[in-house]
Amino acid sequence: MKMQDLTGKVAVVTGASSGIGEAAARLLVQEGMHVVLVARRRQRLEALAAELGDAASIVEADVADTVQVRALFDFIGEKFGGLDLLFNNAGLGIHAPFETSQPDDWKKMIDANLYGVLNCTQAAIPHLRGREGAMICSVSSVGGRYGVANWSVYSATKYAVVGFHDALRKELGPEHIRVTVIEPGAVWTEFGDNVSTALNERREQLNALTSENIAQALVYAFAQPGNVLVEEILIRPVLQVAP
Repeated sequence: MKMQDLTGKVAVVTGASSGIGEAAARLLVQEGMHVVLVARRRQRLEALAAELGDAASIVEADVADTVQVRALFDFIGEKFGGLDLLFNNAGLGIHAPFETSQPDDWKKMIDANLYGVLNCTQAAIPHLRGREGAMICSVSSVGGRYGVANWSVYSATKYAVVGFHDALRKELGPEHIRVTVIEPGAVWTEFGDNVSTALNERREQLNALTSENIAQALVYAFAQPGNVLVEEILIRPVLQVAP
């Protein structure tokens, strides 16, 4: 089956300053796309854009801020006249037993992991209409299918992302806009580095995935013919038998 030629298509990648977002941006550019790099850490975006050259643009933005998100997609409309791929990747995880977790941390995770997805998705939809093979793809987690002890609020946000995408797929399918969710297991990224050495030890034990593995899953889903929807990709190391 012939895959889509991605040359000249336009993508927005949130959380592009590191990890999965950075790897996705690199791979999409290799496939011939123009990528709009979005994150709060401008210096990192500038370094990545310098590497990618004319195939990348930078927008410094907090996806939880509706005003900043609106400005981002106004820029997309003005510069490109439309959008082919929204990759909702920005997110935050804070590790704690729920009983001792802090409401301020709940809000940070809900803002980044859920409101960020909602804000960007709503703003992107008008720019995706009429584009062959257009797609919204968001990063959830294996924790969005199976609750993980001491990650209860994080898991709740990721369950919400999965449920949202299931409903959105039914809304946008008739308009030929594809809606996909990727649910990674253990991956080597900055995520969780601030909690303890235990997470990194587990990654070592599991021979964890790389950010590039997740980027390849994104391109696999997006490059399918426009009438083909890869609805969900649950991807984890072969040694990760639970959760």
